[in-house]
Amino acid sequence: MSNKSGKKANMPKIVVIGGGTGLSVMLRGLKKYDLDLTAIVTVADDGGSSGILRTELNMLPPGDIRNVIISLADTEPLLEMVLQHRFTQGEGLAGHNLGNLLIAAMQEITGDFVSAIKELSRVLAVKGSVLPASLQTVNLTAEFEDGTIVTGESNIPKVGKKIKRVFLEPTEIEALDEAVESILQADAIIIGPGSLYTSIIPNLLVSGIKEAVLTAKGKKIYIANVMTQPGETDDFTVIDHIKAIEDHIGRTFIDIVVVNQEEVEPGIIKQYRDKGANPVKPDIEKLDQLGYQVIADRFLTYHTYLRHDPKKLSEKIISIIMGLV
Repeated sequence: MSNKSGKKANMPKIVVIGGGTGLSVMLRGLKKYDLDLTAIVTVADDGGSSGILRTELNMLPPGDIRNVIISLADTEPLLEMVLQHRFTQGEGLAGHNLGNLLIAAMQEITGDFVSAIKELSRVLAVKGSVLPASLQTVNLTAEFEDGTIVTGESNIPKVGKKIKRVFLEPTEIEALDEAVESILQADAIIIGPGSLYTSIIPNLLVSGIKEAVLTAKGKKIYIANVMTQPGETDDFTVIDHIKAIEDHIGRTFIDIVVVNQEEVEPGIIKQYRDKGANPVKPDIEKLDQLGYQVIADRFLTYHTYLRHDPKKLSEKIISIIMGLV
Protein backbone atom coordinates (compact mmCIF):
# COMPACT_ATOMS: atom_id res chain seq x y z
CA MET A 1 0.00 0.00 0.00
CA SER A 2 1.39 3.38 -1.01
CA ASN A 3 0.41 6.97 -0.36
CA LYS A 4 0.32 9.70 -2.99
CA SER A 5 4.07 10.29 -2.68
CA GLY A 6 4.75 6.65 -3.58
CA LYS A 7 5.90 5.73 -0.09
CA LYS A 8 4.47 2.70 1.63
CA ALA A 9 1.92 3.86 4.16
CA ASN A 10 3.19 1.48 6.84
CA MET A 11 6.82 2.60 6.65
CA PRO A 12 8.14 3.83 10.01
CA LYS A 13 8.47 7.62 9.87
CA ILE A 14 11.90 8.71 11.08
CA VAL A 15 13.09 12.30 11.47
CA VAL A 16 16.77 13.01 12.05
CA ILE A 17 17.90 16.41 13.28
CA GLY A 18 21.40 17.79 13.06
CA GLY A 19 24.12 18.41 10.53
CA GLY A 20 27.73 17.66 9.74
CA THR A 21 29.63 14.44 9.12
CA GLY A 22 28.15 12.41 11.98
CA LEU A 23 24.61 12.79 10.68
CA SER A 24 25.66 11.90 7.13
CA VAL A 25 27.40 8.71 8.30
CA MET A 26 24.31 7.54 10.17
CA LEU A 27 22.04 8.24 7.21
CA ARG A 28 24.19 6.07 4.94
CA GLY A 29 23.14 3.15 7.10
CA LEU A 30 19.49 4.09 7.58
CA LYS A 31 18.80 4.58 3.87
CA LYS A 32 19.21 0.84 3.30
CA TYR A 33 15.99 0.15 5.24
CA ASP A 34 12.34 0.66 4.27
CA LEU A 35 11.87 3.90 6.16
CA ASP A 36 10.10 7.19 5.52
CA LEU A 37 13.18 9.31 6.25
CA THR A 38 13.32 13.07 6.75
CA ALA A 39 16.52 14.92 7.61
CA ILE A 40 16.16 18.39 9.12
CA VAL A 41 19.39 20.30 8.73
CA THR A 42 20.81 23.43 10.33
CA VAL A 43 21.05 26.65 8.28
CA ALA A 44 23.49 28.54 10.53
CA ASP A 45 26.68 27.65 8.63
CA ASP A 46 28.66 30.74 7.60
CA GLY A 47 32.11 29.38 6.75
CA GLY A 48 33.93 28.38 3.57
CA SER A 49 32.04 27.91 0.32
CA SER A 50 28.67 27.97 2.11
CA GLY A 51 29.47 31.31 3.71
CA ILE A 52 30.52 32.86 0.40
CA LEU A 53 27.39 31.68 -1.41
CA ARG A 54 25.25 32.79 1.51
CA THR A 55 26.68 36.32 1.28
CA GLU A 56 26.99 36.75 -2.49
CA LEU A 57 23.78 35.02 -3.60
CA ASN A 58 21.64 35.77 -0.53
CA MET A 59 20.84 32.07 -0.15
CA LEU A 60 20.81 29.63 2.72
CA PRO A 61 24.15 27.88 3.32
CA PRO A 62 24.14 24.67 1.24
CA GLY A 63 27.05 22.74 2.80
CA ASP A 64 25.29 20.60 5.40
CA ILE A 65 22.34 20.12 3.05
CA ARG A 66 24.74 18.91 0.35
CA ASN A 67 26.37 16.35 2.66
CA VAL A 68 23.01 14.93 3.69
CA ILE A 69 21.72 14.76 0.11
CA ILE A 70 24.83 12.85 -0.96
CA SER A 71 24.61 10.48 1.99
CA LEU A 72 21.01 9.60 1.06
CA ALA A 73 21.55 9.51 -2.71
CA ASP A 74 21.75 6.42 -4.89
CA THR A 75 25.05 7.43 -6.51
CA GLU A 76 28.13 5.73 -7.87
CA PRO A 77 31.37 6.43 -5.93
CA LEU A 78 32.77 8.51 -8.81
CA LEU A 79 29.67 10.72 -8.94
CA GLU A 80 29.89 11.22 -5.19
CA MET A 81 33.51 12.30 -5.58
CA VAL A 82 32.44 14.80 -8.26
CA LEU A 83 29.67 16.23 -6.08
CA GLN A 84 32.06 16.59 -3.13
CA HIS A 85 34.89 18.02 -5.25
CA ARG A 86 36.33 21.27 -3.94
CA PHE A 87 38.09 23.45 -6.49
CA THR A 88 41.63 24.49 -5.63
CA GLN A 89 42.25 26.86 -8.52
CA GLY A 90 40.48 29.63 -10.37
CA GLU A 91 39.75 33.18 -9.28
CA GLY A 92 36.40 33.17 -7.51
CA LEU A 93 36.11 29.39 -7.94
CA ALA A 94 38.84 28.14 -5.61
CA GLY A 95 37.39 26.90 -2.32
CA HIS A 96 33.94 26.23 -3.72
CA ASN A 97 32.40 22.77 -3.62
CA LEU A 98 30.71 21.55 -6.81
CA GLY A 99 27.69 20.23 -4.89
CA ASN A 100 27.19 23.66 -3.31
CA LEU A 101 27.32 25.29 -6.75
CA LEU A 102 24.75 22.80 -8.06
CA ILE A 103 22.35 23.71 -5.25
CA ALA A 104 22.92 27.41 -5.97
CA ALA A 105 22.24 26.84 -9.67
CA MET A 106 19.13 24.80 -8.93
CA GLN A 107 17.84 27.58 -6.69
CA GLU A 108 18.18 30.08 -9.53
CA ILE A 109 16.40 27.67 -11.89
CA THR A 110 13.53 26.71 -9.56
CA GLY A 111 13.19 30.04 -7.77
CA ASP A 112 13.51 28.88 -4.16
CA PHE A 113 15.77 26.87 -1.88
CA VAL A 114 13.36 24.08 -0.92
CA SER A 115 12.41 23.42 -4.55
CA ALA A 116 16.11 23.34 -5.41
CA ILE A 117 16.75 20.67 -2.76
CA LYS A 118 13.77 18.60 -3.90
CA GLU A 119 14.73 18.72 -7.57
CA LEU A 120 18.35 17.82 -6.90
CA SER A 121 17.17 15.03 -4.60
CA ARG A 122 14.96 13.72 -7.40
CA VAL A 123 17.83 13.78 -9.91
CA LEU A 124 20.11 11.92 -7.48
CA ALA A 125 17.43 9.40 -6.41
CA VAL A 126 17.65 10.46 -2.77
CA LYS A 127 16.06 8.10 -0.24
CA GLY A 128 13.86 10.37 1.85
CA SER A 129 13.44 14.11 2.25
CA VAL A 130 16.03 16.74 3.13
CA LEU A 131 14.70 19.96 4.66
CA PRO A 132 16.24 23.12 6.09
CA ALA A 133 15.07 23.92 9.61
CA SER A 134 14.02 27.39 8.41
CA LEU A 135 14.05 29.52 5.26
CA GLN A 136 15.21 32.61 7.13
CA THR A 137 18.77 33.85 7.20
CA VAL A 138 20.15 33.29 10.69
CA ASN A 139 23.36 33.89 12.59
CA LEU A 140 24.50 31.70 15.46
CA THR A 141 25.92 33.52 18.47
CA ALA A 142 27.65 32.04 21.51
CA GLU A 143 28.05 33.41 25.00
CA PHE A 144 31.04 31.94 26.82
CA GLU A 145 31.41 31.35 30.56
CA ASP A 146 33.59 34.47 30.92
CA GLY A 147 30.95 36.67 29.26
CA THR A 148 32.59 36.82 25.83
CA ILE A 149 30.10 37.04 22.95
CA VAL A 150 31.03 35.71 19.50
CA THR A 151 28.85 35.62 16.39
CA GLY A 152 29.26 33.21 13.51
CA GLU A 153 29.03 29.43 13.47
CA SER A 154 32.53 29.10 12.03
CA ASN A 155 34.03 31.45 14.64
CA ILE A 156 32.64 29.79 17.76
CA PRO A 157 34.99 26.76 18.00
CA LYS A 158 38.02 28.99 17.45
CA VAL A 159 37.58 30.92 20.72
CA GLY A 160 38.82 28.06 22.89
CA LYS A 161 36.65 28.91 25.90
CA LYS A 162 33.81 27.04 27.59
CA ILE A 163 30.46 27.81 25.98
CA LYS A 164 27.66 28.88 28.31
CA ARG A 165 24.90 29.04 25.70
CA VAL A 166 24.23 29.64 22.03
CA PHE A 167 21.36 31.58 20.51
CA LEU A 168 20.04 32.62 17.13
CA GLU A 169 19.94 36.13 15.75
CA PRO A 170 17.30 37.20 15.07
CA THR A 171 15.78 35.23 17.92
CA GLU A 172 12.37 34.73 16.31
CA ILE A 173 13.10 32.34 13.46
CA GLU A 174 10.13 30.56 11.91
CA ALA A 175 10.45 26.88 11.16
CA LEU A 176 9.72 25.41 7.76
CA ASP A 177 6.14 24.10 8.00
CA GLU A 178 7.06 20.85 6.29
CA ALA A 179 9.80 20.23 8.86
CA VAL A 180 7.39 20.78 11.76
CA GLU A 181 4.79 18.47 10.25
CA SER A 182 7.41 15.74 9.72
CA ILE A 183 8.40 15.90 13.39
CA LEU A 184 4.81 15.74 14.62
CA GLN A 185 4.09 12.67 12.48
CA ALA A 186 7.35 10.85 13.26
CA ASP A 187 7.48 7.49 14.99
CA ALA A 188 11.00 8.38 16.12
CA ILE A 189 13.00 11.61 16.28
CA ILE A 190 16.75 11.08 16.19
CA ILE A 191 19.00 13.87 17.47
CA GLY A 192 22.68 13.70 16.53
CA PRO A 193 25.35 12.67 16.17
CA GLY A 194 27.05 15.94 15.27
CA SER A 195 28.59 19.13 16.55
CA LEU A 196 26.69 19.91 19.73
CA TYR A 197 26.56 23.70 19.72
CA THR A 198 26.89 24.40 16.01
CA SER A 199 24.85 21.61 14.35
CA ILE A 200 22.40 20.08 16.83
CA ILE A 201 21.28 22.81 19.22
CA PRO A 202 20.73 25.50 16.50
CA ASN A 203 17.98 23.35 14.94
CA LEU A 204 16.24 22.98 18.29
CA LEU A 205 16.29 26.75 18.86
CA VAL A 206 14.15 27.43 15.79
CA SER A 207 10.66 28.45 16.88
CA GLY A 208 8.33 25.65 15.87
CA ILE A 209 10.99 22.95 15.74
CA LYS A 210 11.48 22.99 19.50
CA GLU A 211 7.75 22.96 20.19
CA ALA A 212 7.17 20.16 17.69
CA VAL A 213 9.90 17.99 19.24
CA LEU A 214 8.45 18.48 22.71
CA THR A 215 4.88 17.81 21.52
CA ALA A 216 5.56 14.87 19.22
CA LYS A 217 4.58 11.41 20.44
CA GLY A 218 7.46 9.67 18.67
CA LYS A 219 10.45 8.32 20.60
CA LYS A 220 13.18 10.92 21.13
CA ILE A 221 16.53 9.24 20.59
CA TYR A 222 19.90 10.90 21.16
CA ILE A 223 22.92 9.39 19.40
CA ALA A 224 25.96 10.34 21.45
CA ASN A 225 29.15 11.47 19.74
CA VAL A 226 32.14 9.15 20.01
CA MET A 227 34.74 11.94 20.34
CA THR A 228 34.78 15.40 21.89
CA GLN A 229 35.14 18.39 19.59
CA PRO A 230 37.88 20.97 20.25
CA GLY A 231 36.45 24.37 21.08
CA GLU A 232 32.94 23.03 21.62
CA THR A 233 32.84 20.03 23.93
CA ASP A 234 36.29 19.75 25.50
CA ASP A 235 36.20 17.08 28.27
CA PHE A 236 32.43 16.57 27.81
CA THR A 237 30.85 13.27 28.81
CA VAL A 238 27.58 12.02 27.31
CA ILE A 239 25.66 13.55 30.22
CA ASP A 240 27.28 16.93 29.54
CA HIS A 241 26.05 16.76 25.94
CA ILE A 242 22.50 15.89 26.99
CA LYS A 243 22.45 18.55 29.72
CA ALA A 244 23.50 21.22 27.20
CA ILE A 245 20.71 20.20 24.81
CA GLU A 246 18.00 20.03 27.46
CA ASP A 247 19.16 23.25 29.16
CA HIS A 248 18.71 25.08 25.86
CA ILE A 249 15.28 23.53 25.39
CA GLY A 250 14.24 24.28 28.97
CA ARG A 251 13.19 20.78 30.01
CA THR A 252 14.11 17.11 29.80
CA PHE A 253 12.65 15.37 26.76
CA ILE A 254 15.09 12.72 25.51
CA ASP A 255 13.81 9.17 26.03
CA ILE A 256 16.64 6.97 24.76
CA VAL A 257 20.39 7.53 24.65
CA VAL A 258 22.56 5.45 22.33
CA VAL A 259 26.20 5.38 23.45
CA ASN A 260 29.39 3.72 22.33
CA GLN A 261 31.06 1.51 24.93
CA GLU A 262 33.86 0.21 22.70
CA GLU A 263 37.37 1.13 23.80
CA VAL A 264 39.31 3.33 21.41
CA GLU A 265 42.74 2.02 20.47
CA PRO A 266 45.66 3.96 22.06
CA GLY A 267 47.11 4.92 18.68
CA ILE A 268 43.83 6.45 17.58
CA ILE A 269 43.45 8.25 20.91
CA LYS A 270 46.88 9.81 20.39
CA GLN A 271 45.93 10.91 16.86
CA TYR A 272 42.89 12.73 18.21
CA ARG A 273 44.50 13.97 21.42
CA ASP A 274 47.17 15.72 19.33
CA LYS A 275 44.28 17.72 17.84
CA GLY A 276 42.60 18.35 21.19
CA ALA A 277 39.92 15.65 21.08
CA ASN A 278 39.23 12.66 23.35
CA PRO A 279 36.73 9.78 23.53
CA VAL A 280 33.39 10.79 25.02
CA LYS A 281 32.85 8.95 28.31
CA PRO A 282 29.51 7.09 28.09
CA ASP A 283 28.25 7.70 31.68
CA ILE A 284 26.05 4.59 31.39
CA GLU A 285 25.30 4.16 35.10
CA LYS A 286 24.63 7.87 35.67
CA LEU A 287 22.33 8.04 32.63
CA ASP A 288 20.41 5.06 33.95
CA GLN A 289 20.09 6.68 37.38
CA LEU A 290 18.72 9.84 35.75
CA GLY A 291 15.95 7.84 34.09
CA TYR A 292 17.16 7.65 30.50
CA GLN A 293 16.90 4.36 28.65
CA VAL A 294 20.48 3.59 27.67
CA ILE A 295 21.43 1.50 24.66
CA ALA A 296 25.17 0.75 24.75
CA ASP A 297 27.11 -1.20 22.17
CA ARG A 298 30.32 -1.33 20.12
CA PHE A 299 29.75 1.12 17.27
CA LEU A 300 33.19 2.18 16.11
CA THR A 301 34.86 1.98 12.72
CA TYR A 302 38.13 3.56 11.71
CA HIS A 303 39.32 4.63 8.25
CA THR A 304 41.57 7.68 8.65
CA TYR A 305 38.93 9.05 11.04
CA LEU A 306 36.96 7.45 13.85
CA ARG A 307 33.25 7.23 13.07
CA HIS A 308 30.12 5.35 14.00
CA ASP A 309 29.81 2.18 11.95
CA PRO A 310 26.72 3.06 9.85
CA LYS A 311 25.60 -0.57 9.56
CA LYS A 312 25.85 -1.34 13.29
CA LEU A 313 24.29 1.97 14.31
CA SER A 314 21.39 1.74 11.87
CA GLU A 315 20.68 -1.86 12.93
CA LYS A 316 20.46 -0.72 16.54
CA ILE A 317 18.19 2.19 15.65
CA ILE A 318 15.86 -0.13 13.73
CA SER A 319 15.74 -2.46 16.75
CA ILE A 320 14.79 0.47 18.96
CA ILE A 321 12.08 1.64 16.60
CA MET A 322 10.65 -1.87 16.33
CA GLY A 323 10.64 -2.18 20.12
CA LEU A 324 13.14 -5.05 20.14
CA VAL A 325 15.46 -3.46 22.72
